[in-house]
Amino acid sequence: MPKIRTYSELRRLKTFDERFEYLRMAGDVGYSTFGFDRWLNQRFYRSNVWKQARNSVIIRDNGCDLGIEGFEIYTDLIVHHINPMHPDDIKHGELWILDPIYLITTSLPTHNAIHFGDEGLLPRGPITRLPGDTKLW
Repeated sequence: MPKIRTYSELRRLKTFDERFEYLRMAGDVGYSTFGFDRWLNQRFYRSNVWKQARNSVIIRDNGCDLGIEGFEIYTDLIVHHINPMHPDDIKHGELWILDPIYLITTSLPTHNAIHFGDEGLLPRGPITRLPGDTKLW
């Protein structure tokens, strides 16, 4: 049985990289959880109860990637289930899928890196500029 991860544990990790490692789906990279039942999660993500839960998580995380200040998200914001959700969770109305303790705000690239294991997708902090630096980036 996989370890149940929580937002309260995640908050103890201070850096973006530590939080990413905590969330990374080791062993399940690219695992499809819905397949032909994809209509279930699409209906769920359009529901009012999901939209309310999503909004509260975005506010809690200040719209920042993995809840880290300085990693503000301006487009393609996703509220990610810290523990993978499965079709039966929706079918049986499991309450944990709406509980903010199991949700975190991510950018689309970070979300994809968590699921598909591509660290090259992760955002990096601002480039430090030095006097005499003539390159634009």
